[in-house]
Amino acid sequence: MSDLSNAPSNAPSNAPSNDLRETVRERYAAAAVQVTEGGTACCGPQAIEVDDTFGATLYAADEREALPAEAVAASLGCGNPTAVADLREGERVLDLGSGGGIDVLLSARRVGPAGKAYGLDMTEEMLALALANQKKAGATNVEFLKGTIEAVPLPANTVDVVISNCVINLSTDKSAVFAEMFRVLAPGGRIGVSDVVADDTLTPGQRAERGDYVGCIAGALSFAEYREGLAAAGFTDIGIVPTHAVADGMHSAVVRATKPADA
Repeated sequence: MSDLSNAPSNAPSNAPSNDLRETVRERYAAAAVQVTEGGTACCGPQAIEVDDTFGATLYAADEREALPAEAVAASLGCGNPTAVADLREGERVLDLGSGGGIDVLLSARRVGPAGKAYGLDMTEEMLALALANQKKAGATNVEFLKGTIEAVPLPANTVDVVISNCVINLSTDKSAVFAEMFRVLAPGGRIGVSDVVADDTLTPGQRAERGDYVGCIAGALSFAEYREGLAAAGFTDIGIVPTHAVADGMHSAVVRATKPADA
């Protein structure tokens, strides 16, 4: 695991609230410990009533069977970004909020030995779990980084694809996340993200109410807000397609966009 937190970067300096970030960190640290001790992460450290809208059931059986059981058990996402990112042999891919490493390990298989898959997470316990899963999987084209998705510890123009699985909605500074995705992508690069998105008719207060009982959707942007945020960061060819409902007016969605080749 590399800790490049002090590496030079032109990342935005307006970091999210430390209190909220610590709340998220504690939640996912506890989830990692739960998996390490032989359980499943579900959507947090406590047992939460969830169905097939979150977690490992969103991956094909052959994908789950090819990975360490701990990587599958630690799946906390709302989709399968590796299935929509159209990863190709030899590409470099970055997973924002990589958790136990399921999407990183799947990406590494898709890009092959000539490619590379980076995983970024701020939680020591998840990083430890991911490194253990990498060793069990025998993945040599993988590197896990410690850091936040608002200040990615990689140089500009490093990767061809950015993926993420139900993590961006947890950030309190999504404009910084979008700017960082744009920065680390090489010109012509693209994003293939699974995230929770709200109907445009829902107010922030209504979204927060829904987040009270399904914590993974707290802080979600609306469809319009998501498009506007990506466009403001410089992305083009933006598409947001809902895949399934996760609460009333809240959807898991596939988000795609491109960094212009002349950027």
